[in-house]
Amino acid sequence: MSSQDIPEENLPAEQEAAHGSVAVKDDPFADPGLPEHEHRVQDIDERAARRSERVVAMLFTISMLATVGFIASYVTLDVDKSIYVFPLGHISALNFALGMTLGVALFCIGAGAVHWARTLMSDVEVASERHPIEAEPEVKAQVLSDFADGARESQFGRRKLIRNTLFGALALVPLSGVVLLRDLGPLPEKKLRTTAWKKGLKLVNMNTNEPLRPSDIAVGSLTFAKPEGLEEHDEDFQTVMAKAALMLVRIQPGNIKDKQELAWAHEGVVAYSKICTHVGCPISLYEQQTHHVLCPCHQSTFDLSDGARVIFGPAGHALPQLHIDVDDEGYLVAQGDFAEPVGPAFWERG
Repeated sequence: MSSQDIPEENLPAEQEAAHGSVAVKDDPFADPGLPEHEHRVQDIDERAARRSERVVAMLFTISMLATVGFIASYVTLDVDKSIYVFPLGHISALNFALGMTLGVALFCIGAGAVHWARTLMSDVEVASERHPIEAEPEVKAQVLSDFADGARESQFGRRKLIRNTLFGALALVPLSGVVLLRDLGPLPEKKLRTTAWKKGLKLVNMNTNEPLRPSDIAVGSLTFAKPEGLEEHDEDFQTVMAKAALMLVRIQPGNIKDKQELAWAHEGVVAYSKICTHVGCPISLYEQQTHHVLCPCHQSTFDLSDGARVIFGPAGHALPQLHIDVDDEGYLVAQGDFAEPVGPAFWERG
């Protein structure tokens, strides 16, 4: 009679154990258990542990140096300078330096933490039974105990070199974000609020480069002007004109509805910014009968007889007016800068 014919309870101990292992193997839902724990070389060799410690410290130190390099690149590199990088071609040297240094700083902190966890922190497998969602006092005590054990097993207090370099890396890397706060808005000199117009500057015709008199502007015509002393061959001409571009229209004084507009005009000649307050397009279309000017980009329409207020389109506010008068020679001159910032709104305009 074979062992298959003998009842299981009558099998010898060795055969019963073998029979039970086959039954467990055939059961797909059986608990396979945990494999035997294998110690790492760092767990049994202090020299290997110290090598891992030095590697982690080196990564944290590189992160600190990269953060310093990020700040140095931001301060010293010119935004217009470019370098050749294969296969990208010519790219901004500043962007490349900022991206590389910040990437290295963040990567080394992550890589150092991973290497620390994989080689020096405890890797003993612990089975934890499920528990109710609401924590019992015993569970809370166990959590605190596990935390204390984890802190002890991480050797955070013992490995002072790792601890100090980690603190250094974490303390320096936020400085990258602090430096970048400088680009969130205009600098204190308030570049967006002022233009090239100043009291006493003559209004010069953009086409003839000649100073303008009131008689040069006919009723119903649209004339474009620039500040005196600004030439097209100047290096910053386009930058200055992006804010200082001016349009002049002559309206019968009786047709001007806004009292301040009338006070800032001269013999019906009104001067307004040419820059649309929507997205900064140059305004170039004028309707003589209605005294409306139209932006060709998105059809924002302004009424020049009523303070250049918006009567149609997406523009958010009226065109700024320039206070003008005439000098002793009879030329039109500015009485100061625009009362309001020129162009679209910006975050700190208020």
